[in-house]
Amino acid sequence: MSNKMTQKEAVFSAVINVCGPSEGGYSPTKEQRAQINAILFEGFRSDKIVLEKEYDDAGLKAYVSGLQSNWLRKDKRLNGNVSYVAKNPGSRQGSTDPQLKALRALLTTMTSEEEKAEVQGYIDARVSEINASKIKSNPINFDVLPEALKTKFVK
Repeated sequence: MSNKMTQKEAVFSAVINVCGPSEGGYSPTKEQRAQINAILFEGFRSDKIVLEKEYDDAGLKAYVSGLQSNWLRKDKRLNGNVSYVAKNPGSRQGSTDPQLKALRALLTTMTSEEEKAEVQGYIDARVSEINASKIKSNPINFDVLPEALKTKFVK
């Protein structure tokens, strides 16, 4: 087992070290955020924090900044014990699908409500298509079901 710290724990530790203990969550100043980023950057470079992908210095600095923002929002110990709720749930849905990307880009160029509704219809249909293709079928052992359900659902 590795002695490396998880990214979540590293962010928590760095925030506590820089900002001190707090009861109601943390909103680090620009200077404090820079200090936290420096601690995390050094932790990654000295191989003390788990990192799945290699980054050059510029890429790692950008990653560390986003990492800090992410855990300040999501870690209940840092956000004042608030459950995280995504602002736009599902907004990344289909983000790798070229057709969906093109449809969404087209939607932003539409001016009339009729055109927007038409393109949105295609977007909704494509999202449904993508979701349907992701559904996994689990074989059901009807022999072990109660008799009432077995007779009702066995085709």
